[in-house]
Amino acid sequence: MRGNTICRVLFVEDEPLVAMMIEDMLIDLGVEVVGPASRVDQALALAREADMEAALEDFPAYRQADVLDINVGGQSTYEVADLLRQRGVPVIFATGYGSSALPERFRGTPTLHKPFERSRFEEVMQAALAESPCEISAA
Repeated sequence: MRGNTICRVLFVEDEPLVAMMIEDMLIDLGVEVVGPASRVDQALALAREADMEAALEDFPAYRQADVLDINVGGQSTYEVADLLRQRGVPVIFATGYGSSALPERFRGTPTLHKPFERSRFEEVMQAALAESPCEISAA
C-alpha cells in the first residue's frame, strides 16, 4: 500500500460473534471500521455516504435445498455491493458456501470462505486495498 492514511472498511454481518471476530481482525490490521452494519438499510446508508476504501459483505448461502438465500436479516446484500462498485469501492464477500453461488455479475469478486483463517483474511484485504492510498499492517 502507498501513503500513510488509515484504511476505512465497511463490513456487513448479521451474526454478532462473526461480526466481533471480523472487527477484531480489521482493528488488528490498523483499519478503521465503518459499521459494522447488521441490516441492509444500514449498509445502504453507509455505502452511499461513508468514506471508505473497501467493503466486506456477509454472503449467507443456501438455507433450503434448491433456494439460494443471499441475505442479511432476510434481505439481499447485492444492492449494497452494486452501489459500492458504482463508487469504485472494492467488495469482498464472506460465505460458508462456494463463490459459484454468486450471480454472474459478481463472479470473480474476492470471496472469503467461512470459516477463514486470519492469514487468508489479511491476504484478501491487502489485495483489495492494493490500489488504495491507505495502509494496513499485517499482524
